[in-house]
Amino acid sequence: MTLDRARPTAPSAPRPPARSRALAAARSAAPCTVWGAALLLVLLLVLVIVPLPWIGDLGMHAATVERLRHDLAHPGNPLVAEDTPSPYYSPWTVLLGVFAVLGGVPTFGVLRTGAVIALAVLLGGVWRFVGTFTARTAAVPVTLLCLTLLWGTQVFAWSGFTGLGSLALTVSYPSTLALGLAFHLWAWLRRALAAGASWAVFLGLGLLWGTTLLVHQFTGVVAALGAVALALGARPWPARVVWARLAAGALLGLLPVGAWPYYDFFALLGTGGLDAIHRALYQDTVVRFGLAAVGVVALGARWTRDRRDPLVLFFGLGLLAVVLGQLTGHHAWGRALPAVLVPAQLAAGIEVFDRGRPRWRALYAGALGAALLAGAWAQIGTVGYVVPPRELPGPVAAKAREPWEGYRWIVPWTRYGDVVMAKVLPARQIPAHGPYTVAPGYPDVLLPDARQRTAAMDRYYARGTAPAERARILRTYQVRWVLDGPRTPGDGLRETARGPGGHRLYGVPPSGTAGGGG
Repeated sequence: MTLDRARPTAPSAPRPPARSRALAAARSAAPCTVWGAALLLVLLLVLVIVPLPWIGDLGMHAATVERLRHDLAHPGNPLVAEDTPSPYYSPWTVLLGVFAVLGGVPTFGVLRTGAVIALAVLLGGVWRFVGTFTARTAAVPVTLLCLTLLWGTQVFAWSGFTGLGSLALTVSYPSTLALGLAFHLWAWLRRALAAGASWAVFLGLGLLWGTTLLVHQFTGVVAALGAVALALGARPWPARVVWARLAAGALLGLLPVGAWPYYDFFALLGTGGLDAIHRALYQDTVVRFGLAAVGVVALGARWTRDRRDPLVLFFGLGLLAVVLGQLTGHHAWGRALPAVLVPAQLAAGIEVFDRGRPRWRALYAGALGAALLAGAWAQIGTVGYVVPPRELPGPVAAKAREPWEGYRWIVPWTRYGDVVMAKVLPARQIPAHGPYTVAPGYPDVLLPDARQRTAAMDRYYARGTAPAERARILRTYQVRWVLDGPRTPGDGLRETARGPGGHRLYGVPPSGTAGGGG
């Protein structure tokens, strides 16, 4: 009989301290958290496409598609009954117009389809561009959160800006597609510079840039600033032949811009008609953009490692353009603000994955997380575009914005091409349904009589205007309908419909003798 001997066992490894285990668990859970947050954000932007909340320029873009639906070759002015060019007729909107004609899709259905495509292009562009800076896939959702949430404590919405509140309202605008094209341009250019790509690649890049310029002029300028920064920050320094290819691509990109038949791109340069409306970009900058300072810190860290860091150069070029706009009074240059904010936001998302200095990385990740939470809370009202505010918690509902009611209620009475006398806010919405207005609801630097039309609208609604003068204005612009017009005995106007908020639609006698008298 043999006795079993106890076999010696290897000593067990000491268990790590509880704090270390907690930190390890937190690090392993972090990627899931950021991916989940980013997916929720994308889901919100997808869901908001269904209602397409109407606060801002949606009517302008709907009117553009509406005109193209009726005449692809000569759509005329989108807002007023004039045969003038418009920068809103871009390759993208013309393509949407073709889709509307061939598919028989309603205007707002066309805009929703365009929004889905534009959002996909934007997300793909961000993914590709971030991939040129780091191989860590978790940097993509973090950067997406930075682009949408690192703004300020006050919601700021403007086309061509990547804030969550902005994208929720502008996802169907051409600017969103242009942003996506810009990110793809930068990703493609960075790889082309590193590889010393062929002539064909750089010529293709030039055509992509030219298309971006035509789709949304301001975003095209931001794309150009980013491209210059990427070229100046390329490592190794590009060879002469690469610079020649890059220059040739840029020149080629200007060819479709100059040949575009729907409007003269270069006629937009030097016009000061857009400065007044853009003065707001220089106001309340701290509360609107202050959280992006976290990204400026990341840019500083990148600059200490590389004096020619492309994101730092991008930021510097954008800042220079914005400051010059303020100093010279060309406030439209404030549209270069994305060239300041985007590189800072990108740097913030990438910095947390820097392999050096673990303690700095941990501290920075904590600061970034706090800033993202503050940005998310500031823009939490965006949820109200998808969920009715009455069903949201009180603090969230208080931050929700109510979309405009719109003027769809006039559609049963008005016909396509009818001219409506309306004030500025209705004039921004009515053309979306087919009619024109006397005065454009938006600045139009290519409309020669824009000021006269606005002055005529002001005179018509002024209390002291004589009935005969009102009648003359209606005859001059062949007005068929008047919205909320002042009434005088014998003016000939007949009330046709009432809408939300007490708005009234009056019909003008076909003879054009309303208001008689003189």
